[in-house]
Amino acid sequence: MRSAAIAAIGVVASLVLAGCSVPQQGGGGKAGGDTSADAKMPSQVTMVVPFAAGGGTDTWARFIAPYLQQTVEGSPKIVVENVEGGESITGANQFVTSGGTDGKQLLVTSGSTYLPALLNRKEVKYDFTKLIPLMVNGTGGAVYVSPKTGIKKASDLAGYDKTLVYGGISATGNDLVTLLAMDVLGIPIKATFGFEGRGPARLALERGEINLDYQTTSAYISQVEPMVEEGKATPLFSFGVPENGKIVRDPALPDLPTLEEVYQNINGSEPSGTAYDAYRAFLTAGYFYQKGLWANEGTPDSIVNAWRDAATTLSKDATFNEKAKDALGGYPLISGAEAKDDLKQAFSIKDEVRQYTLDLLKDKYDVTLETK
Repeated sequence: MRSAAIAAIGVVASLVLAGCSVPQQGGGGKAGGDTSADAKMPSQVTMVVPFAAGGGTDTWARFIAPYLQQTVEGSPKIVVENVEGGESITGANQFVTSGGTDGKQLLVTSGSTYLPALLNRKEVKYDFTKLIPLMVNGTGGAVYVSPKTGIKKASDLAGYDKTLVYGGISATGNDLVTLLAMDVLGIPIKATFGFEGRGPARLALERGEINLDYQTTSAYISQVEPMVEEGKATPLFSFGVPENGKIVRDPALPDLPTLEEVYQNINGSEPSGTAYDAYRAFLTAGYFYQKGLWANEGTPDSIVNAWRDAATTLSKDATFNEKAKDALGGYPLISGAEAKDDLKQAFSIKDEVRQYTLDLLKDKYDVTLETK
């Protein structure tokens, strides 16, 4: 039932982000920057993965590559190349500076690639308001605590004045979304970073070393729900999914409220303001479109459209979707044509929203970033 519910999410509806400025132009009027209708698909395409081999993004790329090779017009040979380092900034920078516009190289991304750009980090040379999205694949997540906190349900957060202890990988990675979520709710956090993954963080909660954690949907279902049933974990909320400009319950986690529901239950009103704008911006990039395949600005429309058409074809292929449950997390593969407007808005956040996030990192988590 749950897998069917995830598959039923379908194409992500238009997400209108509060606090976002008018999207910049570039790589988005039509499909690409060159309207040549007869540009040919290269015989070989390199998918540049800016992470080490064996990680989640690398696994995603290597899973989907043979399906794309069979589906995309021209059937190019697809090679996956890992260019690791710098929290994925190194490989992404290399792609935009030397990857070209002939379609011979494409960039594979994750939330960890997007967030440095949103934070305007000095090292970043890429701009996702100009890069061309070919296809994206989202995921979900859920936040939970140890019952030792005294929290038995999400509504117990009302008036909660103890400091929760969070275990993360990096304050400037996808952990940032959870930090911003708890900031919206006004819950104080003490955070420890440096965990090698979400699995070690979950084990740390089981050992009592931390008492606040989040897991992506698939890990939450397989690893945390049994803990909930045994009384060893208390769920708070899921990140939900976007629908018509709102965040609604994740069909994969229908019993979990969204952060928005928890906030309204506690405060009697919907969340708003700069803190919530920041949460929505980083949530969209970090989760709703977490994995992606991109082309450089100026790539011919014919090549861009061929990849986007392949994504649409695969998204409707029942056999592919069944085999892709683990690699894609059960969430749909979305054509860049469907997602491009939302992505432009997500990466065009206001300066005040970005500065709020940078100040939060500095003041609460002692993380100071060099920005442009």
